[in-house]
Amino acid sequence: MRLPFLILTLTALVLSACATTAPAPDGAEVSRSEGPRILAMGDSLMAWHGISGRSIAHSVASELQEPVVNRSVGGARILYKLPISGAAGFRIESQFSGDGWDWVVLNGGGNDLWLGCGCKACERKLDKLISQNGRGGAIAKLVTDIRKTGARVVWVGYLRSPGVGSMIDECRSEGDVLEARIARLADQVEGVYFLSNAELVPHGDRSFHGVDMIHPSVKASTIIGQRVAELIKAEDKDR
Repeated sequence: MRLPFLILTLTALVLSACATTAPAPDGAEVSRSEGPRILAMGDSLMAWHGISGRSIAHSVASELQEPVVNRSVGGARILYKLPISGAAGFRIESQFSGDGWDWVVLNGGGNDLWLGCGCKACERKLDKLISQNGRGGAIAKLVTDIRKTGARVVWVGYLRSPGVGSMIDECRSEGDVLEARIARLADQVEGVYFLSNAELVPHGDRSFHGVDMIHPSVKASTIIGQRVAELIKAEDKDR
């Protein structure tokens, strides 16, 4: 697992340098004079294509015609103990800056399972992330803390392999359990929404993934961002 972790870490250092604001499209009127009101957080699913301006956050900004701050970091985890790199964004909780947001769009947990327990014997790690009933664990605490600020939450689910092998295929069952628990949390907490991408990729269609068959392609990032924006517009009549 050392080589994949090194690759993710180096990639994350590059991506984290681009954790800035995805601006609204040229000519769009931003009515909220106090600044951006949507925050994106998470791991490489959210951070990918940030350098080229085509991340999920950029897609959300384009669809809603307002800026989105993207603080996601490739390789970030929910459970992360190292203090310095954790404070720099490798611990997803540290990407949240407090109140002032209308919406927080985030994801996470995949690196905890893949890198934390190698997709094997992950029951204890799953319970630490989020309990079976959806109300305990680090994810539930993070979501609850965000909701206490008044921000509504969209938790974005991971893509699945389209019937083509990838390095993280062994994590599929653990990922399904993780997301079922997050969906359970969303069902119980007002203002929390789980957006599943488990069925987004047609079988055999490689166009939703990059060459590594792990990270989203530009096409996938664009579509996921559009789906996030549709959800926000449906639930927030001011947008």
